[in-house]
Amino acid sequence: MSEDAIDAGIEPTVPVWAVFGDLMSGLLGAFVLILVCVLGMQLDLATKLEAEVKQRQAEEQRRVALEKALEGPLAAGRVTLNNGRIGISGSVLFALNSAELQPEGRQLLKSLASPLAAYLKSRDEILMVSGFTDDRQVRGGNRQFADNWELSAQRALTVTRSLIEDGLPSGSVFAAAFGSEQAVASNADADGRSKNRRVEMAPTPRPSNAIVVDKPRG
Repeated sequence: MSEDAIDAGIEPTVPVWAVFGDLMSGLLGAFVLILVCVLGMQLDLATKLEAEVKQRQAEEQRRVALEKALEGPLAAGRVTLNNGRIGISGSVLFALNSAELQPEGRQLLKSLASPLAAYLKSRDEILMVSGFTDDRQVRGGNRQFADNWELSAQRALTVTRSLIEDGLPSGSVFAAAFGSEQAVASNADADGRSKNRRVEMAPTPRPSNAIVVDKPRG
């Protein structure tokens, strides 16, 4: 730049190629950042899809194995299998407002114990036995149970104990009570209430032993 330009107070201008280079560098950096983000999202999505596929395959294998284990009772229509939950009508197992097994129910549970034990052992799972009732309160002279929660709990315990007596390991089964909650039909009519009075059995993953107790020394 000439001395006259400097004397006139005119500042030197930045070359166009330098500005263009800075702009391109910024755009390239932004493009790389976006590309990395997109690739990361695609990888995460692919991982989730793969996990979902494996989960569905495992559920399908579980369903097939359970159907095979219970093919006799299922074919006879004595039990149902829905989403891995084995259902038994309460009328087959118990009389109304009772937690004492009927002969038919006792025989049915006896036929289920062996295949269930083999299934649970092969997959290292445990069995949750759940009792359900309709929404009608316990009535009549039978005041053995305070409410439907207690009735459903005792029915679940009765089924659990029966399965253990027939060979199911006690460490592979536990009982749960739901009372009138989680109804599968309307309680407005007798047919719906009959469907809600039921016992369900569902294989579940065995919980890991998270707590380790040290034995005393000496």
